[in-house]
Amino acid sequence: MMFLDRHGRRRRLSRRTAATAALALAVGTVAACGGGDDSEGGGDAAPATIPELSTEPITLSFLWFEWPPAQALEDFANAEYTKERPNVTVKVNTVPNPNWHDAIFTQFAARKTDFDIPILDSQHIGEAVTNGSILDITDFVKANIEEEAYDPYLLAAYGQYPQAETGQRDENAKLYGLPLLGDTWAMIYRKDLIGEKPPATWDEMIATAKKCQEDNPGVSGLAFHQSNGSDAAAVTYNTVNGVYGGKLWDPKEKQIEGIINDEAGKKAMDVLVNQMKPLAPKGSGNWFIDEVNAAIGQGKVCIGFNWLAAIGGLLDPGQSTLGKSKEEILTKLGFATLPTQDADIVPLGGMGMHISKYAPAERQAEALNFMKWFEQADVQKKWAAAGGVPARTDAINSPEFLNAAPWNKVFADSVPRLRDMWNVPEYAKLIDIENTNVNAALNGAKDPMDALDAIAKEQQAVLDQSGGIR
Repeated sequence: MMFLDRHGRRRRLSRRTAATAALALAVGTVAACGGGDDSEGGGDAAPATIPELSTEPITLSFLWFEWPPAQALEDFANAEYTKERPNVTVKVNTVPNPNWHDAIFTQFAARKTDFDIPILDSQHIGEAVTNGSILDITDFVKANIEEEAYDPYLLAAYGQYPQAETGQRDENAKLYGLPLLGDTWAMIYRKDLIGEKPPATWDEMIATAKKCQEDNPGVSGLAFHQSNGSDAAAVTYNTVNGVYGGKLWDPKEKQIEGIINDEAGKKAMDVLVNQMKPLAPKGSGNWFIDEVNAAIGQGKVCIGFNWLAAIGGLLDPGQSTLGKSKEEILTKLGFATLPTQDADIVPLGGMGMHISKYAPAERQAEALNFMKWFEQADVQKKWAAAGGVPARTDAINSPEFLNAAPWNKVFADSVPRLRDMWNVPEYAKLIDIENTNVNAALNGAKDPMDALDAIAKEQQAVLDQSGGIR
């Protein structure tokens, strides 16, 4: 999930070349700060027992991207974790979202980091593991974390590698992270324009949006992510693909071509470009999270799709024309899980926390202690009440979470429907190919079916060249 930067500029995740990596490695011929050597292929293993913690003042540093949950995490940790560890200050450093991946992996390549806990997207784990840059915490998790307290999909998605089948928990696979923030898409709809009951199927949703647009001049039917930045356009296509019964690939056969562009995949592309796009506002071809929120808040669309963790501002009267209070806004906005169609899927968002192999030993120990503290049931419920999206099942279903925001039940109901993308080291290349082509199809620069075939061919070449899952 991706953002505009703080200045409102769109920035595209850059392609990383071999030359760039080589330069980073050349610059980074420095011994690691923390434990372990520089060997690649999975990183060192964290101990099962947390080492003795420092009594000296210590700053535990995270690296994330700029959005409200980052500040919420810093505020929450400094209010709650310091009750247990008063000598510790938690700092959540942030970068513009499109720079997030490179800000972490450039330091990994240099074998030296100024952060202790990198917050990685679920699809970034494979790259970090094969580069040997994050700790293996399998034994630590077994000794300190209630694995049964989590939906297996969430535990796998935010920490397991490899994932022979994306999101499926393998008890024999290693864990390299733990959940920090869950997330998925919500369907946000104008109750005052389409009625209290949300559309149940994707086809019904499109028909409802079309009628709403026709009945309300100046209001568009749909707002959704189309940007050629980060994973925006690709997540939109992948969601529609899943809803119409499509698949992104066959992980066992390492096959993409002929699968993403099969009949279901073609149907999804046709629906996206020829049915959904005409209902989107003019000039929305590079819209992402901020623009969708703005269109909803300004009353310009009937139905919008956005990540749950990013929609808090919709209830702020200072950012909305729909009411002068939260209560008035809520008379017009409804929040629902995504409609179904031929299949019942929603996109996985959120991310996990990991430990840099190159952090000093005393901060690696503190990071382990923070993870153990954070994943406790009572702490997860407090995190939910503070605005976080928990991953423990008991916290997800708790009053603290369900009553904290009107859309939180959407996440609780969506967990059994989650589908992730490819959790492989080649993820960045795969997503770049898909974003470019889906965005081109949405903006009329490429025939939709040609774009889909290009995605299949180019992504297959990436997997074939790398050997697929390692």
